[in-house]
Amino acid sequence: MDIDTQIAEWRTYLTSRREVVTPDVDELESHLRDQVDTLRAVGLDDDEAFLVAVKRLGGIDELTREFAREHSDRLWKQLVATPDSEAAEAGSWMMLGWAVLAAVVVQIPRLVQPDLDAAGSFYLRNAALLVLPVVAGYFAWKRRVPPRRLVVPASAFVAGAVLANAYPYVRFGSTEVLTGIHLTIVLWLVFGTVYLGGQWRVRRMDFVRFTGEWFIYYVLIALGGGVLTVLTIEVFAAIGVQVESFVFNWVLPSGAAGAVLVAGWLVEAKQAVIENMAPVLTKVFTPLFVAMFLASVGAMIWTGHGIDQSRDVLILFDVLLVVVLGLLLYSISARDPLAEPAVSDVLQVVLVVAALVIDVLALVAILGRITDMGFTANRTAGLGLNLVLLVNLAWSAWLSIGFLRGHRPFGDLERWQTAYLPVYLIWAILVVAVLPPVFGFS
Repeated sequence: MDIDTQIAEWRTYLTSRREVVTPDVDELESHLRDQVDTLRAVGLDDDEAFLVAVKRLGGIDELTREFAREHSDRLWKQLVATPDSEAAEAGSWMMLGWAVLAAVVVQIPRLVQPDLDAAGSFYLRNAALLVLPVVAGYFAWKRRVPPRRLVVPASAFVAGAVLANAYPYVRFGSTEVLTGIHLTIVLWLVFGTVYLGGQWRVRRMDFVRFTGEWFIYYVLIALGGGVLTVLTIEVFAAIGVQVESFVFNWVLPSGAAGAVLVAGWLVEAKQAVIENMAPVLTKVFTPLFVAMFLASVGAMIWTGHGIDQSRDVLILFDVLLVVVLGLLLYSISARDPLAEPAVSDVLQVVLVVAALVIDVLALVAILGRITDMGFTANRTAGLGLNLVLLVNLAWSAWLSIGFLRGHRPFGDLERWQTAYLPVYLIWAILVVAVLPPVFGFS
């Protein structure tokens, strides 16, 4: 790209934020162009001059440096955010302290009540309530979020704790399991408001990107922890010491809680690494999921059999659709919105349309099951989830096709996904607060 195009993208980035007014951007651009001209005069090409000028501007202008640090934007973090080693080391030690706190907090219920099973129904309902407030506290401290902006998230955590523990659930009943799953979704989105420093309305896609990258790091940590756990148990077994109970009741819950915070810290500390990984992952898995969906739809047409109405099969397809939605969101967050349509965008449209077909077939199967056996908590939750996904996938397909045909900008698809996030929040709250009493807490 020529220098004017690069500066135009830089201006677009700044002017899209409400905190910056146009005169400020004009003044910054003037400084940036002066630096570029100076650097080109001594022999640097356009790309080199732009990169060096941006870094210098970040070194003398607090506003640019703050945008790089606070908005977690990939370009700016690479070009401008260069914390000194002492500050980085201090930050890692603080992160470790918060991770240890999360590991301790998750064990407090068992310390108070020693016979509490670490894998019991209490932790099914309260795991997110024990971990996510600590994670939110860490990012509130890191972002220097004003206390007044923490009132609503704190109130949401308190309300979640009341709902999770006041209802008379049947142990491991359907409504208790649904509460544990959907309360985690609600609290994760509540944590997102803290992570974004109160800028939820304008930076939702940043949190979507963070969620995808956090998931990758957490899975990697979990895989490493799983190998270490197996080896530890086998080593002690070889010398006649049985440590399974200690490991599963104490080590794994604490490790899983601390890893939530470590993964979040890695997302920001190792941003450049995950940025290189994210586009590759989306390009690898999108065609694989497309092939799987097309093969399954083709098999249904060939055999004349739709989706089986059994409970386990319907749950499997719901999980599959949620995974596809996550892949779609992560693909959107990792894509350059100014790039022209490419083959990967065509594959994404095929994936969304195929998922839409599967969703419709799953809805038919769920409605058939409800017609035959009536409503239950699980069937109601499955029906609602499929309807929510149906609306999202249908409009996503329409916007994606419009983008491929040149009728719509890619930004419309991104704005639709971020605008739809509150729908998932509302549905999850309904599952947590309404379904249990409706179905007798069974």
